[in-house]
Amino acid sequence: MESLAVGDLSKMRTAPEAVVRYALELGDASIAMNDLIGRRIALRFEGLIQCVACGRKTKKSFNQGYCYPCFQRLAQCDSCVMSPEKCHYDAGTCREPEWGERNCMTDHVVYLANSTGVKVGITRGNQVPTRWMDQGASAAVVFARTSTRHLAGLVEVALKQFVTDRTQWQRLLKGAPESLDLFEKRVELAAEAGDALAALQERFGLQALQLVDDDQLFEFAYPVEEYPAKVKSLALEKLGEVEGQLLGIKGQYLILSSGVINIRKYSGHHVELLADA
Repeated sequence: MESLAVGDLSKMRTAPEAVVRYALELGDASIAMNDLIGRRIALRFEGLIQCVACGRKTKKSFNQGYCYPCFQRLAQCDSCVMSPEKCHYDAGTCREPEWGERNCMTDHVVYLANSTGVKVGITRGNQVPTRWMDQGASAAVVFARTSTRHLAGLVEVALKQFVTDRTQWQRLLKGAPESLDLFEKRVELAAEAGDALAALQERFGLQALQLVDDDQLFEFAYPVEEYPAKVKSLALEKLGEVEGQLLGIKGQYLILSSGVINIRKYSGHHVELLADA
């Protein structure tokens, strides 16, 4: 096998073309992963993990690439990032107020996506459509726009009474989901959660929470030649090296003939990427 690049893993970069384009950046190299589909590749873990925030060596990473001190200290690792309805910025207890200003006290969208069935989620306005490609969604629509992450989280909580906020990752990697009418689902959810949404608009103001009723549908096709009949997760740290024919890419997963690997999970892991000529 030929060595293509060596460096620290991070999530693959995506581009929303007719088929989503993926690039893996290792060291000074940017590898066009779509071009490797059909070829045999290997990821070789070299036993080094470096924190994605401070760069220190760590024996174990937390929250997809952080050392323990950064995991404990950084606002982006706080529990309110995963549960934004618990935001405590207004209480004056944000771990990093300046980070909160840049990332949380900004425009967000609440969306409906079809990944393994309809799900609700939130993301920063500037992460559209990257967020949906990262999670392997086949389609998405914007449900609402909010002035802060906290408010987006509260809208998500209101909708979670009627629809899940989870993607079934194994099902995601077994094939494309059944087609859904996300516009119809948006109207349905707006009615079902109407009282809760009206209460949030009264509390925060109409400008802070704006429901969306446009006809913009985001759709994505992924570079997958073959989906696995049975999904087997490959543990890079345990195995030291994962190898197989690259059958496809979806979300942040490489689908190999030997199993699947979530690249984002191993952020900060120092690896070498190899491929057959």
